[in-house]
Amino acid sequence: MLNGKMLTISDCGREGARVLLAMSGGVDSAASAVILQRAGFRVLGVTMKNYCYGEVETAGAATERSCCSLAAIDDARGACARLDVPHMVADAEELFGREVYDDFLSEYRAGRTPNPCVRCNSIVRFRILEDTADRLGADYVATGHYARIFRSETGRMYVARARYTEKDQSYFLSGLRHEDLRRVIFPLGEYRKPDVRAAAREAGLVVADKPESQEVCFIPEGSLRDFLGGKIELVPGDIEDTEGNVIGRHEGLLAYTVGQRRGLGVATGRPMYVVRLDLARNVLVVGEDDLLYRSELTCRLKWIDAEALEGEGVSAQIRSRSEAAPVARVAAIGVDGETRVTFAAPQRAIAPGQTVAFYSGDVVIGSGVILS
Repeated sequence: MLNGKMLTISDCGREGARVLLAMSGGVDSAASAVILQRAGFRVLGVTMKNYCYGEVETAGAATERSCCSLAAIDDARGACARLDVPHMVADAEELFGREVYDDFLSEYRAGRTPNPCVRCNSIVRFRILEDTADRLGADYVATGHYARIFRSETGRMYVARARYTEKDQSYFLSGLRHEDLRRVIFPLGEYRKPDVRAAAREAGLVVADKPESQEVCFIPEGSLRDFLGGKIELVPGDIEDTEGNVIGRHEGLLAYTVGQRRGLGVATGRPMYVVRLDLARNVLVVGEDDLLYRSELTCRLKWIDAEALEGEGVSAQIRSRSEAAPVARVAAIGVDGETRVTFAAPQRAIAPGQTVAFYSGDVVIGSGVILS
């Protein structure tokens, strides 16, 4: 285990300092402004205009569910006006489009299931925040994520789980390293969601009871298959069981992911799940639940703290809604960060393209993208 301290808001920054807060138009970021003000900070609000901004409007999406719509920007601006906080819009369109949106489609074309939120945080969101803070002379940057900052005895900064794990978002921040975190504050790290809504309500913010935004901001109302069908070619093909028997037809291989059960359209008298995408033959291979378990994965590491990795209590989380599982071994096996991770017990539905986040207790000590 790492030795150090979970930082509070007062530990992260000094009272009276200027904080640039990312505001999506939702309740979490708006309540973060309230909490920062209560702690004595001077808050500046910024909403990022992403690549998907125009598409969400023209697609007719339900604007209350997207962080990329005109309504979301108006909600952020309205919250700032209520709190007497300056508000601005930062243009992230080109960077987001290249690094997140285009990458998302490229990964699906390759038969992988990407996590665009992890990539956005590590490549786009915090870069834009840092650059904007520098231009404005802000001392710190903040977001409405449910996470905390951990400072080790050596002074290194790490993302850590929120105190209340039901809303923990540290997995989505796992790509951030020490150098990204030196002036970051997560105001919601000690809060439960009902308390966050209560803080917004007490401040008279109209977004206090606003519904949660959808997970992938640039997918409007409708299914992932509908979205992908308008962007990449989905070619129907056979569904086979693991013995090679054809038992159905799929609607386009690239719209499925390992572990998926819904939407397969096969009737075998027992539950069936996606086991593998055979891209060479355009075949979806399905099987029973026990076939989904694997003890190993390979990943391409973005970063890892080698010293923390040698300690006890190291675990890895293979998707946002799974629990971290104990790791038996992590070993480099090739060039360009290729690494094999061996779990203490088999894990279900390891999906290529997803992020694997490494933890020492509650502290994030590494991140990679699953290859196989």
